[in-house]
Amino acid sequence: MPLSPPDCAREPLHRRSIHIQSYEREDGLWDLEAELIDTKAYDFPKRSGRLHRAGEPVHHMLLRITIDEHYTITAAEVAYEAAPYGDFCSAIAPAYENLVGLNLLRRFRHAVRERFGRTAGCTHVTELAQVLPTAAIQTMAGRRRVRPVSRKRPFELDGCHALRVDGPVVRVHHPDWYEGPDAPEPKPPALDAG
Repeated sequence: MPLSPPDCAREPLHRRSIHIQSYEREDGLWDLEAELIDTKAYDFPKRSGRLHRAGEPVHHMLLRITIDEHYTITAAEVAYEAAPYGDFCSAIAPAYENLVGLNLLRRFRHAVRERFGRTAGCTHVTELAQVLPTAAIQTMAGRRRVRPVSRKRPFELDGCHALRVDGPVVRVHHPDWYEGPDAPEPKPPALDAG
């Protein structure tokens, strides 16, 4: 369902696009390629005196990570197509090789903020990195449909509103972990007759 129509006339100003494409590699690893593009809906003068045209990227950053089956980053690369300060911005790109070794499911966003916050990174690339965990989960979801029977609680439960353990989605799709008001009473452990 779309948003409701705006209640007054508006003029577009800024567009941020984030695009992520994932790939399965022949070597058993996965690549996630993320792209951030910022454009303005109007022309404006740059400090150089040149006119920056509407729709021309102000920011255009690319980030590729390679992950293994445990969601650990094994390679990382950043490239710049457009940045307001050119080479001064893109000089930070090699620092993002320090994503290697981080795990997307274990405090990844916190680690990214610690490693690349403020002057240690690029605001836009760091923001782009923040969307990688959920993209990786979606990448692997189709490949992991058939899961071995496990008594381990699925990691995605209580990760969002729809997957709360007292909600209808968990009740239907993960009934063993459902904790709503109509959940069955837990069975007592079997007593050992020996």
